[in-house]
Amino acid sequence: MAINAADVKTLRERTGAGMLDCKKALEEANGDLTKAAELLREKGLAAAAKKGDRIATEGVVESYIHGGGRIGVLVEVNCETDFVAKTEQFRAFVKDIAMQIAAANPKFLAREEVSQEELDKEKEILRNQALNEGKPEKIVDKMVEGRMNKYYEENCLLEQAFVKDPDKTITTLLNEKIAAIGEKISIRRFARFELGEGLEKKVDNFVEEVMAQAKL
Repeated sequence: MAINAADVKTLRERTGAGMLDCKKALEEANGDLTKAAELLREKGLAAAAKKGDRIATEGVVESYIHGGGRIGVLVEVNCETDFVAKTEQFRAFVKDIAMQIAAANPKFLAREEVSQEELDKEKEILRNQALNEGKPEKIVDKMVEGRMNKYYEENCLLEQAFVKDPDKTITTLLNEKIAAIGEKISIRRFARFELGEGLEKKVDNFVEEVMAQAKL
């Protein structure tokens, strides 16, 4: 069923969970706000949102090197206490995030980091694509909006599908860890380096390579 924006807003205000998580919960609950709120609590997403105002200044900077030095990643993930930063569960999560960055090559952490210039450029490309496909002018803007969501899913780390479990986004994974660990956790920043980046070379499937190496 179609989910309206007002219900998403109401559920978000009730639970503090993210908009996308609220929309998915409403879809799963067939529009029932009470049931959707329960689903969010079961998944730990509502509880995670309540920790959003806490201060997280501890954590680790993790490195991940793939393919004998072909790809390198540095990522900073913060938590509230040094105790949690040293736990195996937190460290495993950070390693998963570093691997995600190596495999999926996000350009940004979140959609809020995408510059207006980049957005305008991408929207213009998508608009021209739609027009070239012969789509009516009156529906082009809606098509561009839908395709921009796909752009965010591909280029923003927090909205990417988790390479180890594509049914989850990185935001969902993050919120699950917050609920399990009981502290605010935030992915602060990252850098990804690829050997010969910008030079002409053959295209490799890094998702498959990174996942294969992880299983060794």
